[in-house]
Amino acid sequence: MVVLKTSGELAKMKKAGSLAAQALRAGGAAVRPGVTTGEIDRIIKHYIVSRGATPSFLGYGGFPGSACVSVNDVIIHGIPGGRVIQEGDIVSIDVGALVDGYHGDTAATFAAGAVSAQAQALMDATRESLLAAITVAKPGARIGDIGHAVQSYVEARGYGVVREYVGHGVGRKLHEEPEVPNYGKPGHGVRLTPGMVIAIEPMITEHSPALHVLDDDWTVVTNDHGLAAHFEHTIAITADGPVILTLP
Repeated sequence: MVVLKTSGELAKMKKAGSLAAQALRAGGAAVRPGVTTGEIDRIIKHYIVSRGATPSFLGYGGFPGSACVSVNDVIIHGIPGGRVIQEGDIVSIDVGALVDGYHGDTAATFAAGAVSAQAQALMDATRESLLAAITVAKPGARIGDIGHAVQSYVEARGYGVVREYVGHGVGRKLHEEPEVPNYGKPGHGVRLTPGMVIAIEPMITEHSPALHVLDDDWTVVTNDHGLAAHFEHTIAITADGPVILTLP
């Protein structure tokens, strides 16, 4: 069941989204050669906890970190730890914050020093596909319109769209209905209604989207070891159009 939010609930979700975005920015600012993924996680956890909030991901389903920190061919759910970031790596950080009973969920991919032109192009296309999807997230549109916006944008540029993992509703629970795939047909799927809150999160691969999960049961990587990028915003559907809740 899709849970519609009141204006009061949306105000609370904006606070949660803003805090998650600020924590993501703090973590992204720390991305540079020589830093470990665990250090980035600690920065994000401290930022969220010091402001009286709770990291949404810490302990969620048993996840051991406060943020997912995914490097290069890791698509999502990278467990932060001792991995040292190298010059030219790209680092996807996914952050959630729980404030006053509501979650904010956001992600972005950051460059560690100078990255290749191919890596930069993938990051740019993934971010731009998210913005393209947000523009169509208006009342009366369908979930398929969002997925089609992402898919058509990145596949026209030769990139792959992950099928096994998708966006989702957000609210009192981190993951609510509806699912929000990054592929689809225009005019298909759940109709967007004012009061809906969804996380749109393109997970895009440099080459094939074929993937597998490592033995830790969390880390998702590309089969061909091609790069992956991940960008995400939590969006409120309003009568006046989409509103991004995860802005710093």
